Amino acid sequence: MYRVSVTDSFSSAHQLKGYQGKCEEIHGHNWKVEVEVEGSELDKIGLLIDFGELKKILKVVIQELDHRMLNDLPAFREINPSSEHIARYIYHRIREALPKGISIHTIAVWESENSRAIYSE
Repeated sequence: MYRVSVTDSFSSAHQLKGYQGKCEEIHGHNWKVEVEVEGSELDKIGLLIDFGELKKILKVVIQELDHRMLNDLPAFREINPSSEHIARYIYHRIREALPKGISIHTIAVWESENSRAIYSE
């Protein structure tokens, strides 16, 4: 099995409704996102997926979140835009765009240098 990963970042605001503490108030993060994909077959030149192609796929998805109030987006109107839910959202959006034969191993979302959530299926 081969694995390839890329990272990118976006900035946005959110609030965690029902949270007992500071995070219930509107606040922002500079989020870092890593997508790690996997597959068992390489193409004719020896690549699972070109890093540039994977970066483009990730960029399209995170642009939907960049400089937005996440609670206002349809995906987060009924659920808190926690790091865990953001990771799951990105996972499903990227999965739709991947070429056949490539699957997502994990999505990691950092809301700070020391705090991250990981989603996989």
